[in-house]
Amino acid sequence: MNTGTHTPSTALPGGTWLLGDLTVTRFGYGAMQLAGPGVMGPPADPDGALAVLREAVGLGITHIDTAGAYGPRVTNRLIREALHPYPAPLHLVTKVGAVRDERGGWIPARRPEELRDAVHQNLEDLGLASLDVVNLRLGDAQGTLPGSVAEPFEAVVELQRQGLIRHLGVSNVTPEQVAEAQSIAPIVCVQNMYNLAYRQDDELIDALAGQGIAYVPFFPLGGFSPLQSTALSAVATRLGATPMSVALAWLLRRSPNILLIPGTSSVAHLRENAEGAGLPLSDDDLAELDRIGG
Repeated sequence: MNTGTHTPSTALPGGTWLLGDLTVTRFGYGAMQLAGPGVMGPPADPDGALAVLREAVGLGITHIDTAGAYGPRVTNRLIREALHPYPAPLHLVTKVGAVRDERGGWIPARRPEELRDAVHQNLEDLGLASLDVVNLRLGDAQGTLPGSVAEPFEAVVELQRQGLIRHLGVSNVTPEQVAEAQSIAPIVCVQNMYNLAYRQDDELIDALAGQGIAYVPFFPLGGFSPLQSTALSAVATRLGATPMSVALAWLLRRSPNILLIPGTSSVAHLRENAEGAGLPLSDDDLAELDRIGG
C-alpha cells in the first residue's frame, strides 16, 4: 500500500507527500491556464508562459499537473520547451480520457485505442519514455457520472504493465468508482472538484488519507454561491489576505493528503499563491470557514 508522508518544508507551505514512490511538494502547479482562451490554442504571451513554468521549479515546486487536452497539446509542449531535460525532483502528472472538438468542447475518449494514443501523445509532447502519473478522467464537463470504470481503467493498467506509466490515478469520479478502480490496480491519487463550499468528498478524502492516497482538488474557488463567496471574502478581509489565499490555506489544513495545483499564467500570481497557501489560520478562522460548506 502507498504510504503518504507529511513533512515540514521551509520552501513551500504544506511540506511533501509520496505519490507511490515519488516525493512531491503538496503545493504544486496546474498548467491548464498556460493555453489560450478557453484552454484552446497557444498563449498570448509564450515567453511569459515559459517563465511561469521556470519560476514554479525555481520556487521548489516538484508537482506539475497537465493534460494533452490542454490546448490541445499546447501546455505539454510548453512544459518540454521550458523544463526539458527535467530536474530529477520534478514529477509531471497528466490526464487522459478526453479530447477537444473544434469548438473547444471536452469529448470523452476512453476506448482502449484512444487511451493508448493519448498516452503516446503525452510521451511525445513531454519528451519522456515513461509518464510519472496518469489520471484517467471520467464523467463529463459537468461533473461525475455513475457507471463502471473497468474497461478504460484496465486499458491504462495495461499501458502501465508495458512500462509507459509509473503510477495511476483517477479523476472526476465517485467514491464507488474509486473503489472499483482500486479493485483492479493500485492508485496513488484522486483528482476531483472540492473546495470550501463544495465538500461532497469529505468522507472520501478521509478514507484516502487512511490509505496514504493523495486527493487533488480542482477549482479551489469554483461552485460558490454569492452568500458563500461573501463569507469567504469577509474572512479574507479580516486576515488581510485574498480569498484565494484563504481557500488554499484551508485546503492544506483540511487533510495532509490534499495536494494543491492552483493554476496561473502570471509569475507574480504564482508567487502570491505560494505565499498565500502558507497563511496561518487560527482555530476560530477554521471554524468560521467550515461553516461555509455547512
